[in-house]
Amino acid sequence: MSEPNDDRFYFRQLLSGRDFAVGDQLASQMVNFVYALGDRRTGDCVLVDPAYDPAGLVDAVEADGMSVTGVLATHYHADHIGGSMMGYDIAGIAGLLERVSCPIHVQRDEIPWVLRSSGVTEDQLVGHDSADVVSVGDLEIQLVHTPGHTPGSQCFLVGGKLVSGDTLFLDGCGRTDLPGSDPQLMVESLTRLAKVDDDIVLYPGHRYSIASSATMGSVKQSNYIFDQVLGT
Repeated sequence: MSEPNDDRFYFRQLLSGRDFAVGDQLASQMVNFVYALGDRRTGDCVLVDPAYDPAGLVDAVEADGMSVTGVLATHYHADHIGGSMMGYDIAGIAGLLERVSCPIHVQRDEIPWVLRSSGVTEDQLVGHDSADVVSVGDLEIQLVHTPGHTPGSQCFLVGGKLVSGDTLFLDGCGRTDLPGSDPQLMVESLTRLAKVDDDIVLYPGHRYSIASSATMGSVKQSNYIFDQVLGT
Protein backbone atom coordinates (compact mmCIF):
# COMPACT_ATOMS: atom_id res chain seq x y z
CA MET A 1 0.00 0.00 0.00
CA SER A 2 1.47 3.34 -1.05
CA GLU A 3 2.15 6.07 1.51
CA PRO A 4 0.03 9.22 1.18
CA ASN A 5 1.64 12.45 0.06
CA ASP A 6 2.17 14.55 3.21
CA ASP A 7 0.87 17.64 1.44
CA ARG A 8 -2.37 15.83 0.63
CA PHE A 9 -2.85 13.79 3.81
CA TYR A 10 -5.42 15.50 6.02
CA PHE A 11 -5.22 14.35 9.64
CA ARG A 12 -6.79 15.78 12.78
CA GLN A 13 -6.95 14.40 16.30
CA LEU A 14 -9.89 15.94 18.18
CA LEU A 15 -10.46 15.59 21.93
CA SER A 16 -13.98 15.41 23.39
CA GLY A 17 -14.81 18.23 25.78
CA ARG A 18 -11.99 20.37 24.41
CA ASP A 19 -12.17 20.41 20.61
CA PHE A 20 -15.83 19.39 20.32
CA ALA A 21 -18.74 18.76 22.69
CA VAL A 22 -17.40 21.64 24.80
CA GLY A 23 -19.40 21.92 28.02
CA ASP A 24 -20.55 18.28 27.87
CA GLN A 25 -19.54 16.85 31.24
CA LEU A 26 -19.56 13.22 30.10
CA ALA A 27 -17.54 14.03 26.98
CA SER A 28 -14.97 15.81 29.14
CA GLN A 29 -14.78 12.88 31.58
CA MET A 30 -14.45 10.22 28.90
CA VAL A 31 -11.66 12.04 26.99
CA ASN A 32 -12.47 10.34 23.69
CA PHE A 33 -10.45 11.06 20.60
CA VAL A 34 -12.14 11.45 17.23
CA TYR A 35 -9.96 11.40 14.12
CA ALA A 36 -10.46 12.97 10.72
CA LEU A 37 -8.55 11.33 7.85
CA GLY A 38 -8.71 12.60 4.30
CA ASP A 39 -7.29 13.74 0.99
CA ARG A 40 -6.85 17.51 0.82
CA ARG A 41 -6.85 17.55 -2.98
CA THR A 42 -10.26 15.92 -3.34
CA GLY A 43 -11.63 17.35 -0.08
CA ASP A 44 -12.93 13.96 1.05
CA CYS A 45 -12.48 12.77 4.63
CA VAL A 46 -13.77 10.16 7.02
CA LEU A 47 -14.43 10.54 10.74
CA VAL A 48 -13.28 7.84 13.15
CA ASP A 49 -15.75 7.28 16.04
CA PRO A 50 -17.80 10.52 15.81
CA ALA A 51 -19.68 10.59 19.12
CA TYR A 52 -21.14 13.27 21.45
CA ASP A 53 -21.34 16.10 18.90
CA PRO A 54 -21.53 14.78 15.33
CA ALA A 55 -22.77 18.09 13.90
CA GLY A 56 -19.92 19.96 15.56
CA LEU A 57 -17.42 17.48 14.15
CA VAL A 58 -18.82 17.93 10.64
CA ASP A 59 -18.59 21.70 11.12
CA ALA A 60 -14.95 21.39 12.22
CA VAL A 61 -13.80 19.54 9.11
CA GLU A 62 -15.95 21.65 6.80
CA ALA A 63 -14.19 24.71 8.21
CA ASP A 64 -11.00 23.12 6.88
CA GLY A 65 -12.54 22.78 3.43
CA MET A 66 -13.21 19.05 3.82
CA SER A 67 -16.40 17.04 3.34
CA VAL A 68 -17.35 13.98 5.37
CA THR A 69 -17.80 11.08 2.94
CA GLY A 70 -17.66 8.20 5.42
CA VAL A 71 -17.27 6.99 9.00
CA LEU A 72 -14.87 4.40 10.37
CA ALA A 73 -16.05 2.76 13.59
CA THR A 74 -13.47 1.12 15.82
CA HIS A 75 -16.17 -0.67 17.86
CA TYR A 76 -19.77 -0.46 19.03
CA HIS A 77 -19.49 1.24 22.43
CA ALA A 78 -21.66 4.33 22.85
CA ASP A 79 -18.79 6.70 23.62
CA HIS A 80 -17.44 5.90 20.14
CA ILE A 81 -20.52 5.67 17.89
CA GLY A 82 -23.38 6.89 20.07
CA GLY A 83 -26.10 5.13 22.04
CA SER A 84 -26.96 4.67 25.72
CA MET A 85 -24.28 4.39 28.39
CA MET A 86 -24.46 4.80 32.18
CA GLY A 87 -27.89 6.39 31.90
CA TYR A 88 -26.77 8.88 29.27
CA ASP A 89 -27.91 9.07 25.67
CA ILE A 90 -24.91 9.93 23.52
CA ALA A 91 -25.27 11.31 20.00
CA GLY A 92 -23.28 9.51 17.34
CA ILE A 93 -23.48 7.98 13.90
CA ALA A 94 -27.28 8.08 13.73
CA GLY A 95 -27.19 11.82 14.30
CA LEU A 96 -24.34 12.27 11.85
CA LEU A 97 -26.41 10.60 9.12
CA GLU A 98 -29.07 13.25 9.63
CA ARG A 99 -26.46 15.79 8.54
CA VAL A 100 -24.56 13.91 5.82
CA SER A 101 -25.28 10.80 3.78
CA CYS A 102 -22.32 8.43 3.93
CA PRO A 103 -21.42 4.80 4.62
CA ILE A 104 -20.48 3.60 8.11
CA HIS A 105 -17.54 1.19 7.83
CA VAL A 106 -17.49 -1.50 10.55
CA GLN A 107 -15.79 -4.82 11.04
CA ARG A 108 -18.14 -7.60 9.97
CA ASP A 109 -18.29 -9.28 13.40
CA GLU A 110 -19.36 -5.98 14.97
CA ILE A 111 -22.46 -5.45 12.82
CA PRO A 112 -25.05 -7.04 15.18
CA TRP A 113 -23.62 -5.11 18.13
CA VAL A 114 -23.69 -1.82 16.23
CA LEU A 115 -27.29 -2.44 15.14
CA ARG A 116 -28.40 -3.09 18.74
CA SER A 117 -26.81 0.02 20.16
CA SER A 118 -26.47 2.82 17.62
CA GLY A 119 -29.89 3.49 16.07
CA VAL A 120 -28.73 2.90 12.49
CA THR A 121 -30.02 0.24 10.09
CA GLU A 122 -28.07 -2.51 8.38
CA ASP A 123 -28.28 -0.88 4.94
CA GLN A 124 -26.32 2.08 6.35
CA LEU A 125 -23.40 -0.15 7.34
CA VAL A 126 -20.57 -1.59 5.24
CA GLY A 127 -19.06 -4.74 6.74
CA HIS A 128 -15.34 -5.39 6.34
CA ASP A 129 -12.78 -8.09 6.93
CA SER A 130 -9.26 -7.60 8.24
CA ALA A 131 -6.82 -6.18 5.65
CA ASP A 132 -9.62 -4.54 3.69
CA VAL A 133 -8.78 -1.06 2.42
CA VAL A 134 -11.10 1.94 2.52
CA SER A 135 -10.20 4.61 -0.04
CA VAL A 136 -10.83 8.29 0.68
CA GLY A 137 -9.90 10.23 -2.42
CA ASP A 138 -6.47 8.77 -3.16
CA LEU A 139 -5.87 7.97 0.51
CA GLU A 140 -5.85 4.25 1.38
CA ILE A 141 -6.72 3.21 4.93
CA GLN A 142 -5.95 -0.38 5.91
CA LEU A 143 -8.34 -2.03 8.36
CA VAL A 144 -6.87 -4.33 11.00
CA HIS A 145 -9.25 -6.61 12.92
CA THR A 146 -8.22 -6.65 16.59
CA PRO A 147 -10.92 -8.49 18.59
CA GLY A 148 -10.77 -8.72 22.36
CA HIS A 149 -12.28 -5.51 23.68
CA THR A 150 -15.27 -6.31 21.44
CA PRO A 151 -15.77 -9.01 18.79
CA GLY A 152 -15.22 -6.62 15.89
CA SER A 153 -12.81 -4.07 17.28
CA GLN A 154 -10.61 -2.75 14.51
CA CYS A 155 -7.63 -0.43 14.07
CA PHE A 156 -6.73 1.74 11.09
CA LEU A 157 -3.27 1.94 9.55
CA VAL A 158 -2.58 4.93 7.32
CA GLY A 159 0.27 7.30 6.57
CA GLY A 160 2.61 6.08 9.28
CA LYS A 161 -0.17 6.23 11.87
CA LEU A 162 -2.10 3.51 13.72
CA VAL A 163 -5.50 4.63 15.03
CA SER A 164 -6.19 1.98 17.65
CA GLY A 165 -9.56 2.70 19.25
CA ASP A 166 -9.80 0.91 22.59
CA THR A 167 -7.58 -2.01 21.63
CA LEU A 168 -4.28 -0.40 22.63
CA PHE A 169 -3.51 2.74 24.61
CA LEU A 170 -0.17 4.36 25.28
CA ASP A 171 -0.46 2.73 28.74
CA GLY A 172 -2.44 -0.49 28.98
CA CYS A 173 -5.11 -1.89 26.69
CA GLY A 174 -8.89 -2.07 26.41
CA ARG A 175 -11.03 -3.82 29.02
CA THR A 176 -11.94 -7.46 28.53
CA ASP A 177 -14.71 -7.76 31.13
CA LEU A 178 -17.51 -6.18 29.08
CA PRO A 179 -20.19 -7.78 26.86
CA GLY A 180 -18.51 -9.25 23.79
CA SER A 181 -15.02 -9.07 25.30
CA ASP A 182 -12.59 -11.98 25.13
CA PRO A 183 -9.26 -11.92 27.03
CA GLN A 184 -7.62 -14.57 24.84
CA LEU A 185 -8.55 -12.75 21.65
CA MET A 186 -7.14 -9.55 23.15
CA VAL A 187 -3.81 -11.30 23.73
CA GLU A 188 -3.81 -12.45 20.11
CA SER A 189 -4.62 -8.94 18.88
CA LEU A 190 -1.92 -7.35 21.01
CA THR A 191 0.54 -9.93 19.71
CA ARG A 192 -0.39 -8.83 16.20
CA LEU A 193 0.08 -5.15 17.06
CA ALA A 194 3.45 -5.88 18.66
CA LYS A 195 4.70 -6.63 15.15
CA VAL A 196 3.79 -3.15 13.85
CA ASP A 197 6.91 -1.20 12.86
CA ASP A 198 8.47 0.83 15.66
CA ASP A 199 8.31 4.11 13.74
CA ILE A 200 4.53 3.94 13.29
CA VAL A 201 2.81 6.48 15.58
CA LEU A 202 0.03 5.16 17.81
CA TYR A 203 -3.13 7.27 18.16
CA PRO A 204 -5.48 5.77 20.79
CA GLY A 205 -9.22 6.11 21.31
CA HIS A 206 -8.91 7.95 24.65
CA ARG A 207 -6.44 10.33 26.21
CA TYR A 208 -5.54 8.19 29.19
CA SER A 209 -1.93 9.44 29.22
CA ILE A 210 -0.34 12.88 29.32
CA ALA A 211 0.81 12.40 25.75
CA SER A 212 -1.76 12.12 22.96
CA SER A 213 0.33 9.85 20.75
CA ALA A 214 3.65 7.99 20.71
CA THR A 215 5.69 5.80 18.41
CA MET A 216 5.02 2.09 18.61
CA GLY A 217 8.67 1.61 19.52
CA SER A 218 8.29 3.70 22.68
CA VAL A 219 4.90 2.14 23.50
CA LYS A 220 6.38 -1.35 23.29
CA GLN A 221 9.06 -0.30 25.77
CA SER A 222 6.89 1.64 28.23
CA ASN A 223 3.47 -0.04 28.12
CA TYR A 224 3.32 -2.74 30.80
CA ILE A 225 0.93 -4.80 28.68
CA PHE A 226 3.67 -5.87 26.31
CA ASP A 227 5.77 -7.17 29.19
CA GLN A 228 3.14 -8.64 31.52
CA VAL A 229 0.77 -10.07 28.95
CA LEU A 230 2.96 -10.79 25.95
CA GLY A 231 6.30 -11.25 27.69
CA THR A 232 8.11 -9.18 25.06
